[in-house]
Amino acid sequence: MLSAIVLTKNEAGNITACLKSLRWCDEIIVIDDCSQDETVVLAQKLGAKVYRRALQNDFAGQRNFGLAKASGAWVLFVDADERVTPPLRDEIIQAINLPVAGYFLKRVDYLWGRPLQHGETAHVRLLRLARKTAGQWQRQVHEIWQIKGATEELKNPLFHYPHQDLSEFIDHLNFHSSLHAQALAKEHKKSSIVKVVFYPPAKFLQNYFWRQGFLDGMPGLISALMMSWHSFFSHAKQYVKNH
Repeated sequence: MLSAIVLTKNEAGNITACLKSLRWCDEIIVIDDCSQDETVVLAQKLGAKVYRRALQNDFAGQRNFGLAKASGAWVLFVDADERVTPPLRDEIIQAINLPVAGYFLKRVDYLWGRPLQHGETAHVRLLRLARKTAGQWQRQVHEIWQIKGATEELKNPLFHYPHQDLSEFIDHLNFHSSLHAQALAKEHKKSSIVKVVFYPPAKFLQNYFWRQGFLDGMPGLISALMMSWHSFFSHAKQYVKNH
């Protein structure tokens, strides 16, 4: 049995397409962070089990809560702005019959209708499919599923449609950089003037030139800039708080 888990927060614009791409799963669970829109109603109409739980700035805690609610021996985590394609669906159905603890998924980001084939996002590999008992999620943001046992990587990608509005991109950047700064502090990783000044431009150069983000046109430029600003905000917020 396979359970799919989706975390939501005001995802009325995404949830229908997301859950329709998961209809083949044995169980769909939505963990909703007190949405103020129609997210919960839409999810329930599509047959999802919905649990309301405040995020409390802890994505790992939210995912582990969903993990505890899952009935399946296998669990697939999908974000509301992600879609499972038919080829990936078929591959997952075959994969969960093999003696493996978990699988990494490739992800293809679409920014304003264009797939990002270069830069940092083109190298993303996420552990999103695993046996329920294999392990727990760790870290409050940029969370990681720490599991025991052998892992493999699936061939077909997960499609990702983030930040289809620039203001949404900026809000997301501000929120997640604050959580990242808190997580760095908990991990006893200190910020410094060097990190604040030099890490952001280095991040931009890496993504836009070294990883050839410029080949993705304007979306590639904006993505590289946003990754750079995320680095700046994370280290600057941590530095300001400690000084």
